[in-house]
Amino acid sequence: MLPNKSMKLYATLEKLLKTEANFVTDEGELKKWVVISKAQNYDAELIGLLLDEPELKAHFFIPVKDVLVFNQDLFVEFMEQKNYLNDSYTSYKNKIGLTINGKFLNQRNEVALVWPYKDCVLEGGQSREEDKREEIFFNEVLAQDEINQLLEPKALTNAKTYTVDGEKAFECFTRNEEGTITDNLIIKGNNLLALHSLKEEFTGKVKLIYIDPPYNTGKDGFGYNDNFNHSTWLTFMKNRLEVAKELLKEDGVIFIHCDDNEQAYLKVLLDEIFVRDNFISNIVWKGRGGRQDSKYIAQIHETIIVFAKNKELLIINKNKVIDDSKYSFLDNKNGKKYKIQLIRKWGSNSKREDRPNLFYEVEFEGKKILPFLPNGADGCWRWSKQKLYKAIENDLVVKIEKENKIELYEKLYETDGSKEIVNNSWIEETFSGQGAKHLEILFSDKVFNYPKPEPLIKQFIEIASLENDIILDYHLGSGTTAAVAHKMKRQYIGIEQMNYIDDVSAERLKKVIAGEQGGISRSVNWQGGGSFTYLELKKYNQTFVDKIQEAKDTKALLVIWEEMKAKSFMSYNIAIQKQEQHIEEFKQLTFEEQQKLLITLLDKNQLYVNLSSLHDNDFECSAEEVKVTEDFYQLKK
Repeated sequence: MLPNKSMKLYATLEKLLKTEANFVTDEGELKKWVVISKAQNYDAELIGLLLDEPELKAHFFIPVKDVLVFNQDLFVEFMEQKNYLNDSYTSYKNKIGLTINGKFLNQRNEVALVWPYKDCVLEGGQSREEDKREEIFFNEVLAQDEINQLLEPKALTNAKTYTVDGEKAFECFTRNEEGTITDNLIIKGNNLLALHSLKEEFTGKVKLIYIDPPYNTGKDGFGYNDNFNHSTWLTFMKNRLEVAKELLKEDGVIFIHCDDNEQAYLKVLLDEIFVRDNFISNIVWKGRGGRQDSKYIAQIHETIIVFAKNKELLIINKNKVIDDSKYSFLDNKNGKKYKIQLIRKWGSNSKREDRPNLFYEVEFEGKKILPFLPNGADGCWRWSKQKLYKAIENDLVVKIEKENKIELYEKLYETDGSKEIVNNSWIEETFSGQGAKHLEILFSDKVFNYPKPEPLIKQFIEIASLENDIILDYHLGSGTTAAVAHKMKRQYIGIEQMNYIDDVSAERLKKVIAGEQGGISRSVNWQGGGSFTYLELKKYNQTFVDKIQEAKDTKALLVIWEEMKAKSFMSYNIAIQKQEQHIEEFKQLTFEEQQKLLITLLDKNQLYVNLSSLHDNDFECSAEEVKVTEDFYQLKK
């Protein structure tokens, strides 16, 4: 703790700084990180405030002849002694940091909040304290110039293939005529780093992304030791969404499951990343009843935010719009009835001069067709040229010739009387709770909290993809997305870091291959079959992170520290010898602080083995690891 005199001085300083609105959060807390940044830049506004208070003026300014000089180092050090982190932890961490001209290296950089790793994941839908996992979530602020190899593609390990005949040794990836991997993939590892690794192979090739990320309810364990909870969650999402967008096809779509805690802010973030014009819908889903003891209004629904990568190219499969009286056409290819809808624009803005970019010639079934109005004047299409040709390619367009004029129509199929999926309000009481019941039957135990029901995921996949399209879920959890995609004959990629990827996700897919009959199996006539390939990002420093988190006491941490000194890659701004000099003080920190400190010492660029280090002897990659990695990235053809 600070001495009484210092505490009094700090109280005076805090009271003064809170008179300036730019230094205070909406909750009335002091933005210490802003104040420290302004001090480091000799901000005139801050210095003026300090000079107005005699006690602060006397403490933080040095008289030199007739001039007062701001003692920047003293002020910053004073602010950090009462930081958001525990005082003893902050003080100790500073002691082992390298300095240049008396300043710690981490004080000399413009820093940005970034996410080098994920240490726990939460099941979507958690809202009660008793449901949360007992896991610690360590987050870290890195300087941008520290991130040099973090997002490089990673080496792969522990590859194996699962078929109806069981587990098989990995042989090679299957590729199509374009050279793209066609195997279903389940990848264990940090999802941010795995997504960046997928860029090498799958950029612009994924048709649909569905994710059910942690909701940041404030009660689900997604907590921190500072006041960055909300902004940190958004940064966590932003880093991943940016690379996810790169993986999407131009006509691809993303569905993001969330609740009211963050959905409004997430929508604004998505407006920035995907561009506001590509917003499709906020789907409201009532999946389970609300809590009866809600203090204000019971929350009984969740939200799925939908964005296209390029709205002009997106085609929604409207194959459930029901109006039996209008289905007068029969498709001889699939035996389904359909109705038609004009692709030419109609209404007050349907003339060529209104939308000249939508006036173009289409070649269809040997005919060259232009849009026209009933009076014979030039009209325009409802769709862009790319979208119209995509619909033609998918056999969703028919032409009708009347009085020597040809019109193009969109096919709209009928189905079994299900609800309209074009409606953005989904009241699914019929399969509420099915996700949990399904897993309990499969595993004879409750293995996951609030898994999403297969029929819900089936609806997303039905309306936004076709057979053999690639589906991605990088918050795989219990594996629902992969299981549904497998049964619906889509290719899929699932990513998860937690160990239940082995015990739940992969085991569930093995049961799918064996022909399990839960979920959507009967509705799609699932009989089993298929395969998937399991992979892991090859760990390096992440191995030490895992050991630190699994340690039970300080004695175990000290053993890990000795191993770290011998084998790990340390952060460049840490003086290892100072850690040894102050080891007794290290032992006085709380156990959680000791864990956090050791993780901080590790170089986050080396959490996993980078592709560039595949043949580096220090990383000890086996022949099998080299084989699967080179095959994945097509390094040897």
